[in-house]
Amino acid sequence: MFAIIEIGGQQFKVEKGTILEVGRLQEKEGNTIEINKVLLLNDGGKITVGTPFIVGAFASAKLLEHKKDKKVITYKMKAKKRYRRTIGHRQSITKLEITDVKTTGGKAPEKKAVKAVAVAPINKKNPTAKKVAKPKTEAKKPAVKKAAAKKPAAKKTTKKVA
Repeated sequence: MFAIIEIGGQQFKVEKGTILEVGRLQEKEGNTIEINKVLLLNDGGKITVGTPFIVGAFASAKLLEHKKDKKVITYKMKAKKRYRRTIGHRQSITKLEITDVKTTGGKAPEKKAVKAVAVAPINKKNPTAKKVAKPKTEAKKPAVKKAAAKKPAAKKTTKKVA
């Protein structure tokens, strides 16, 4: 039996005995956790796909250790400007061992909480009043362009020839 689970926004194919390295979890080393975000289960050829998760299915995992991953080196440079920077980073990770995958008996995965937003009333005198849309009576008439004003004619000058 294997399952596809989601931990920290990443998906992993797991079965009993699988060892994973995932983003840092807030549990203590040696604790056992239940991962209830199961996306797919294959139970001896019977495949169950969740929408998005399978209700009741879970994977048990034991936290083996917290450690840091390999160093990732980033290098920045701007040509002809004498600018060079080397930056290193080590991601904190948690090592897990999957101890069991079950099809029933787990909690339903938590849905993402949506923050309630207070909306200010539209009408201060009557806060329960709703904004009413104005009915459209006529279609807009096309704008009429005015003719450009004519420039006054240039004055004629006459030369006296003597």
